[in-house]
Amino acid sequence: MQSTTLKVNLGCVSDAGIKPSNEDAANFRVPELDHQLEHKGVCCVLADGVSTAEAGREASDIAVTRFVEDYYLAPDTWSVAHCGQKVLSATNLSLFKKSHKFRQEEKGFLCTFVGLIFKSQTAHFFHVGDSRIYLYRDNEFKQLTQDHSTFIGGGKSYLTRALGMDNNLHVDYGKIELKVGDQFVLSSDGMHDFVTEQDIINVLNNDSSEKDKAQQLLELAVNNDSDDNISCVVAKIEELSNQSLDDLNAKLTRLPFPPDLQPGMKLDGYKVIREMFASPRSQLYLVEDEDSGEQIVMKTPSINYSQDTAYIDRFIQEEWIGKRISSDKIVKIVQQSRPRTCLYYLMEFVEGTGLDDWIGLNPLPAPKDAIDIVKQIAKGLDAFHKNDSVHQDLRPANILINDENQIKIVDFGSTFVAGTAELFNPIEHEGALGTATYSDPQYLLGKNPGIQGDLYALATIAYELFTGHWPYGEQVENCKTAFDYDHLRYQSASYHNPIIPIWFDRALEKGVQLDIEKRYPTIQHFLKDLTHPNPDYLLDVPESSTEHNTIMFWGILSGSMIVLLLIVISMFNAS
Repeated sequence: MQSTTLKVNLGCVSDAGIKPSNEDAANFRVPELDHQLEHKGVCCVLADGVSTAEAGREASDIAVTRFVEDYYLAPDTWSVAHCGQKVLSATNLSLFKKSHKFRQEEKGFLCTFVGLIFKSQTAHFFHVGDSRIYLYRDNEFKQLTQDHSTFIGGGKSYLTRALGMDNNLHVDYGKIELKVGDQFVLSSDGMHDFVTEQDIINVLNNDSSEKDKAQQLLELAVNNDSDDNISCVVAKIEELSNQSLDDLNAKLTRLPFPPDLQPGMKLDGYKVIREMFASPRSQLYLVEDEDSGEQIVMKTPSINYSQDTAYIDRFIQEEWIGKRISSDKIVKIVQQSRPRTCLYYLMEFVEGTGLDDWIGLNPLPAPKDAIDIVKQIAKGLDAFHKNDSVHQDLRPANILINDENQIKIVDFGSTFVAGTAELFNPIEHEGALGTATYSDPQYLLGKNPGIQGDLYALATIAYELFTGHWPYGEQVENCKTAFDYDHLRYQSASYHNPIIPIWFDRALEKGVQLDIEKRYPTIQHFLKDLTHPNPDYLLDVPESSTEHNTIMFWGILSGSMIVLLLIVISMFNAS
C-alpha cells in the first residue's frame, strides 16, 4: 500500500570550480508541516548567472531565493503552474529593472533557471535558459528541458532566453506523473557540458545518498576539466502520496465560502469573538486560536461573489501579496497552522483606530506628530515598492493608528504586483465617502501611474493632516472624466492653516499634481522637500514672510510649548 506522505531524498552541491567566484546558486526545501507538504510539495531549484553579465551572481541568488520563498508564501489554492509562473514573472521583472537601474555601470542581472516541484504524484518543472533537468526512470535517461540557446559556429553559442533579459518572460512549463524510484538531476552547464550521460547514469545507479551522488557528479566535472562553475541537485522519489493530484486540486480550488459568522462559532480551530467590519465585498472577524490562545483577524469573502471567479482569484491573491511584503508598518499575514475547510485568510490583530477617525478626533495635530505619521506611511509604501507592488488604494480608512501614534497599512485588495498581472486593472471604488478623494485621477482614466499613484495618495493624506481639508476641495469626489479634473484648482494649504510656510505648501502641491509629469517621481523626493526647505520654492517670496512662517513652523515642529500657546491664542483672537 502506498504511503499517504510524499518522501523525496535530495542532495545539492554548488562550487566555483576553477573560477574565482561562484555565480551559480542551487537550493531545495522540504516543508516540515504535513499540510504544507501536501498542498505545496517539495521544491528544488538551480540558477546559473550569465558570465557576460556583471551581476550574474546576484541574479542567480535572487532567482533561487525568491522562487523558494515566494512559492511557499503563495495561496494553497493556486495551481503549481499558475504559482510558479507568477513568481518567476515577478522575479524576472525585478531583475530586468535592476539591469536598467545600473545600466550606466554596465551591470546585467541575468541568469538561467530550472525549478522542479514534486507535489502529490506529479513533478512540475520550469525552465529558462540552458540549465537542464534530467529524469532517470527504469534504466531510461531523458532530458526534460530544451536549451534556450543558438549555436553560431566554432563551438560557440549564445542564450536566447534568461531571467532578467526582457520585461516579458517566456517560461517553459511541463509536468509528468511520478513513479517510486524516479531520479532527477538539475544541472548547470559547468556540469552537464563536461559529464557524459553514461557517467551520470553510473552515478545514479550506485547506492550512495543523493548528497554523495551530487558530490560525485561535481568531482567528475572537475576531473573532466570543467572551466565553469559547477552545480547540481539530485532528487529521488522514495514514496508517493496515495491521493491523486486531481482530487487534491478539486479540494483546494472548490473551497466553499464560509457563512456569516457569529460570536462563539468555531471554524478550523478558530473561535469567533466579534465581527469587526463588514461590507458588500468582505467581512473581518476577531477570532481566537484555540490551540495558542492568540487573538487574530480572519478575513472572509462575501457570499455575494461566490460565483465570481475573478473576485475569488483576487481574494486569494491578497494573502500572497501580504506574505511577500514585510514591514513593521504593514499588517502581517498569519501563516495557517491547520488545513482550511473554507475560503479565508488570517492577519495579525492590531489595536488602534482608522486614521480617518483619528483625524476627526485630532484636528490640526502638532506638526511633529503629523510629519512623523507621514514618514511612517512612506516607510510602509517603500516596502510595497521594493517588492514591485503598488497599494493603489491608500487612504486614511486603510491605515490603523494606535495610542502611541504608530501606524500600520492594511488591505491588499487593490494591490497591483508588476510582472504577475496580464493586464493592468484600475481600482474600482464602491462609492464610499472619501474613497475617490485619495485616488490618483490616472486610475479613473484607465492609466497605471505606478508608484506615483501611491505618492498622490500620501501627499493628499499629508495635506489633510496639516489642514483638515483636501487639496482640491470636496468637488473632487464628483469628478468622473478628465474634463471634470481640468476644472479643479489646488487650494493653498496656508489658506486653511496660516502657519504653513510657502516651501512646505509647494511641496504638497507638487505631490498632488494632477499632471503626472509635474508630480514628484518618487516618495523619497517628496519627503525630502517636505522636511527640508527647497530653495527653489522660496523664489519670488518676500524674505520676511518666508522667514516668519518657517520659524513658526519649525518652532512648532520642535515641540515648543510657548510657540504653540501663542499660535493658539492668536488664531482664537483672529476668529
